[in-house]
Amino acid sequence: MKNTLSTIKDVKKQDRVLLTEIEAKQVIKGAGIKTVETRLAKSQKEAVEISGEIGFPVVLKIASPDITHKTDAGGVKVGLKSAAEVKKAYAEIMASVRRKFPKAKIEGVTVQSMAKQGIEVIVGMFKDAQFGPVIMFGLGGIFVEVLKDVSFRLIPIVKRDAEEMIKEIKGYALLNGYRGQDPAHIPSLVDVLLKLSALVEKTPEIKEIDLNPVFAYKNSALAVDARIVLE
Repeated sequence: MKNTLSTIKDVKKQDRVLLTEIEAKQVIKGAGIKTVETRLAKSQKEAVEISGEIGFPVVLKIASPDITHKTDAGGVKVGLKSAAEVKKAYAEIMASVRRKFPKAKIEGVTVQSMAKQGIEVIVGMFKDAQFGPVIMFGLGGIFVEVLKDVSFRLIPIVKRDAEEMIKEIKGYALLNGYRGQDPAHIPSLVDVLLKLSALVEKTPEIKEIDLNPVFAYKNSALAVDARIVLE
């Protein structure tokens, strides 16, 4: 929790409200939620070096405090299997982002290992003007936008609340191993919800959190992407 508070203090000193992906993942990791190792590359050469150290395949994403929706900016490349593919992806990301957001501050790209695909869920939090902090759970990826299959509770929550949130969504059957797919490990998802609730309780400076997607596996859960906005 100490690392979480120091990260947030550093961001506030810079008069920012949107954490970078790396900062957001530091906060999430500090709360005890498993996430993918993510490192910043400030050049094409560094992106290739980090990719080799992490191990292929890797994912590159634009690192900019001014760009919220990285995919829409052409700022995400996945499944890169070699140094040559990383070099090409880095160049394409930079060209696309500079064309679409010419005034954006660009810090480089983040490099992370390509996580094994799981069932995509979203875990999030926002502050309601009337009720205060609210926690959310639902199917992730494109499903959250298309189906809006989500459940909500006021923070703080207890284990029973988390279990009910998971069972309430229409897509609960998918989490139980629909048509031969591995089922999600429900206790791991409960754990993520409880830890996110605890984080928000202890850190009132946080206004919004999006963990989308969280990959749900048969024995664990892993936050692949993280977005945090401060008050």
